[in-house]
Amino acid sequence: MRYRTLGRTGIEVSTHCLGTMMFQDGFNADHDDCVRIIHAAIDRGINFLDTADMYGRGESEEIVGKALRGRRDDVVLATKVHFPMGDGPNKGGNSRRWILKAVEDSLTRLNTDWIDLYQIHFPDHTTDVEETLSVLTDLVRAGKIRSFGCSNHQPDEIVEAHHVSERRTLGRFRTAQPPYSILARGVETSLLPVAERYGMGVLVWSPLAFGFLTGKHRKHDEHRPAGLASGGRAAFRPANFDPQLAANAAKYDAVEQLVELADGIGCTLPQLAVAFTVAHPGVTSAILGPRTMGQLEGLLAGAALTLDDAALDRIDEIVPPGTNLYDPTASFPPRSLTETALRRRPLAERSAG
Repeated sequence: MRYRTLGRTGIEVSTHCLGTMMFQDGFNADHDDCVRIIHAAIDRGINFLDTADMYGRGESEEIVGKALRGRRDDVVLATKVHFPMGDGPNKGGNSRRWILKAVEDSLTRLNTDWIDLYQIHFPDHTTDVEETLSVLTDLVRAGKIRSFGCSNHQPDEIVEAHHVSERRTLGRFRTAQPPYSILARGVETSLLPVAERYGMGVLVWSPLAFGFLTGKHRKHDEHRPAGLASGGRAAFRPANFDPQLAANAAKYDAVEQLVELADGIGCTLPQLAVAFTVAHPGVTSAILGPRTMGQLEGLLAGAALTLDDAALDRIDEIVPPGTNLYDPTASFPPRSLTETALRRRPLAERSAG
């Protein structure tokens, strides 16, 4: 297993980070099995674990807490806050009121006295970013967390946060967590360069493109309707895998070419996909989200894989740099696109003059 410094924190983390979103009811609800998977990952050299309070409404954090009994010092532990954790107002978001409550709840579920990396899971435009940075800074000073970062933030939001941190003498986001894969390279355009400029560590999620790069979804499948899986992520978002939809054609074409490339260099498609993400100089670690021990073992079998220039050049030919063959942020588009008032001048102003 290889290790890199997480931004400028001085913390050394493995280039493969174990994501635990699958450890919850509806995916893998067998707590003992999940604990075994976590232990196997640590035994193989992974020292970086990422979870979130909203995964299974705290269930994932509880499983991680069980797994880390007696092994807490062996790992760099990351979790996230933002999404609602109960009914009614003020039980989610990025306010001081909620974060102070949420961090204590996470510490309890994780069975730990501190969190190494506490991340804002999603922007909250009802809360001043200064309010959020202020409470996170206080949590560092109190010893509850060691560092803090952001997840699913746009480049301009990251720049604004750093500007506020400098102006108000507050702690700053030390990491970013964006989606990044061979099929979704949009973050190469500005987000990764912005993170590098500010010395941020980057842990990327969905390196397997929401399951499209697992090798299970092929253009022509003899065992089921072309491209459609009988289970897994395809069962939750079937339209994303329907080969009859024009929007998926480019993805299926790319997968066939990537499989050929992987076969040629003697690795699996998932191993190729993960190795690609950590080849970028702006990426610190790639989050793996296995549901089973077999999935973990398959990914870790390629942990030492390094892609040469010829392989990376071929990937650039299949999916050009900065290109998205699907929108990885479709479930959470930026506010500038979702709020009509931010895209249109008032009618009176449009018709004036």
